[in-house]
Amino acid sequence: MNRLIFIQWLIATTTWGLHAQNSGTISGRVEHAGTPVAYAQVAIKGTGKGTFTDTLGQFNLTGLPFGEHQVSVSHLGFAPQTARVRLNAASPTAILQLQLTENTAALGEVVVSGALKPVQKLESPIPVEVYAQKFFRANPTPSLFESLQNVNGVRPQLNCNVCNTGDIHINGLEGPYTMVLIDGMPIVSGLSTVYGLTGIPQALVDRMEVVKGPASTLYGSEAVGGLINVITKSAESAPRFAADVFSTSWAEVNADLGARLTAGKNAHSLLGINYFNYQNPVDHNGDCFTDVTLQHRISVFNKWRVNRADGKGLSVAARYLYEDRWGGQMNWTPAFRGGDSLYGESIYTNRWELFGVYQLPIEEEINLSFSANGHDQNSVYGNTVYLGTQNIGFGQLTWRKQFGSRHDLLTGVAYRYTWYDDNTPATADAQGQNKPSVIHLPGVFVQDEIRLHPTRHTILAGLRGDYNSLHGAILSPRVNYKWSTDDRSSVLRIGAGNGFRVANVFTEDHAALSGARQVVFAGELRPETSWNVNVNYVKQVLGVPHAIGTLDATAFYTYFTNRILPDYTTDPNKIIYDNLDGFAVSRGVSLNTDWAFTNGLRLMAGLTFQDVFAEDNGVRMDQLLTESFSAVWNIGYTIPGIQLKIDYTGNLYGPMALPLLGPLDDRPAFSPWWSIQNIQVSKILPGGFEVYGGVKNLLNYTPPANSIARPFDPFDRQVVFDDQGQVVSTPDNPQALTFDPTYVFAPNQGIRGFVGMRYTVP
Repeated sequence: MNRLIFIQWLIATTTWGLHAQNSGTISGRVEHAGTPVAYAQVAIKGTGKGTFTDTLGQFNLTGLPFGEHQVSVSHLGFAPQTARVRLNAASPTAILQLQLTENTAALGEVVVSGALKPVQKLESPIPVEVYAQKFFRANPTPSLFESLQNVNGVRPQLNCNVCNTGDIHINGLEGPYTMVLIDGMPIVSGLSTVYGLTGIPQALVDRMEVVKGPASTLYGSEAVGGLINVITKSAESAPRFAADVFSTSWAEVNADLGARLTAGKNAHSLLGINYFNYQNPVDHNGDCFTDVTLQHRISVFNKWRVNRADGKGLSVAARYLYEDRWGGQMNWTPAFRGGDSLYGESIYTNRWELFGVYQLPIEEEINLSFSANGHDQNSVYGNTVYLGTQNIGFGQLTWRKQFGSRHDLLTGVAYRYTWYDDNTPATADAQGQNKPSVIHLPGVFVQDEIRLHPTRHTILAGLRGDYNSLHGAILSPRVNYKWSTDDRSSVLRIGAGNGFRVANVFTEDHAALSGARQVVFAGELRPETSWNVNVNYVKQVLGVPHAIGTLDATAFYTYFTNRILPDYTTDPNKIIYDNLDGFAVSRGVSLNTDWAFTNGLRLMAGLTFQDVFAEDNGVRMDQLLTESFSAVWNIGYTIPGIQLKIDYTGNLYGPMALPLLGPLDDRPAFSPWWSIQNIQVSKILPGGFEVYGGVKNLLNYTPPANSIARPFDPFDRQVVFDDQGQVVSTPDNPQALTFDPTYVFAPNQGIRGFVGMRYTVP
């Protein structure tokens, strides 16, 4: 027995000795100005090995193979440091003494959306969520609209089962309450809320900033629910050329191209093109209608940056979009457009945009921002023709001035001109003559960021006054408070503000044009107003072995007066618009978490619980097409050494109330729980290439096949109406339904594979 124990001990000792002869140890201490830096992340690049420093700033990594290693050290608020170490049999141990230097730029991304000025994210009194381009690459999509499906509290909502148009909901509020900006300029609004969210070349997108809650103090009408700011890449630092092309098993093709150009030494240009084509009619649910709208879209974007001799900035950008989309009965062709023999919804969109910023050549920091856009829409919904044109001009002059170390003042004047015309009663006078809508909206605003303490306490107070030529004066105040620890590992933000919105039914509600419903106005629509309070807490989680994480929790409450809600239920043949005789509320809580592990794993996840309802004449009504619970996740893992990444993304939605067509409509009044999940594998290759592929909608989830009511009778030829225009139940129509495509809550597109390639020239 003793001999056996001795042999086992000898084998173990010899094995350990052989292993020790081929591996080494790197240990050391991380300091800043002689003070140990606790919980700094230490990683050995290309090995998947890493750790965090202890409370004394010390670390120890063992079992490292002999050879040269690159040690990287990073920590919030410090510039990252690297060191090269060679381990061999003669020197199996290395001891490092690493010094970190402060770097305020490393405290987080620089954001501009919250306060209309560049500020570090952790220093912003207003919570701003930032999503870089790599976040959206985990689940590549052909449009900005679809790319937001994995952002917590933000949901792309389809509004029509036939033409697949939609809008973006923030915290349960519909698309018209969301303002979409490009480089800080209000571009997507009004008529383009429905059809203008596609075609932004994603190869040129640097990041997206999301602000939840009213931002009317700085941005005016439409920024009631929040705003999304699409920030394009710098014309000076963007790659010289970038291409991203992918296709799916449904025969969709999307191409994003970007190029950086120069004209002399001081002029830099960024050119981007987006092309999307889908011409493959599919009817998997058997209702004889296309499951997905056929589209042909091209968008061209060009941005110029001029470095002037006085050091002041000048930036100008332009975009043009053309889109031809249609959905309908499977045998529909453009020859039937506008007729009543076959049903189709066909939309031609022509849109142009121009926007820029000019810094005045004076000592003070005064910027002139401007934008203009024109949107021309030629649409048919069966035999209903809709022709709409909208032109918007916007100008804003801002002056920023710092007074001492405590006050950062921003003030400005703005003017917005909106011209809108269509072929509906919305632009007709009392005699029925055409009368385009013209709205002048001058405004003035001021905000002051007051630092009560160099790092801990900040107050942001602002007030905006607008004068709407149709509705009169509107005031929008707000106040925000931020507290943070000295090391900025914990941040608390409390904000309250007012928002307002002037509704334009025909440009915002696709249901007013689709199907067979009649639009009815119960009275003159007054502007909506809202008051919002939100509390946000961000905590950086330190001390977890081999990981570093962030928790971000928010509670929000919005109270509406004069809320305008479409009434689909009182009369199944009508959509009745009126201001509520009561109030509406959107309230809830959300939680985001982001974790990075030293082994190459990255986890981002979010949950939102919300309650959105209206009370009219003492009766509570849950808002249609609004979920009470949602979850999103983005899990990525990079296999060390081979540059292979796996991304698993998805979302989960709870039940939402659906628009039924009357008391006899036997379809479910609420949607089921549903989820869209995707997986992608990507590989970086030499020479600037990257290939990727995967599967979208892994669970193959699609909504019920009866989402379109009476698809076999889209012109209601077999529907019987009484003298009051109400549908009569008959043996052929026992549920008293009319053709209607608005019973929609999820995409109709099932499981599909995709493959793509990216090529970048730095």
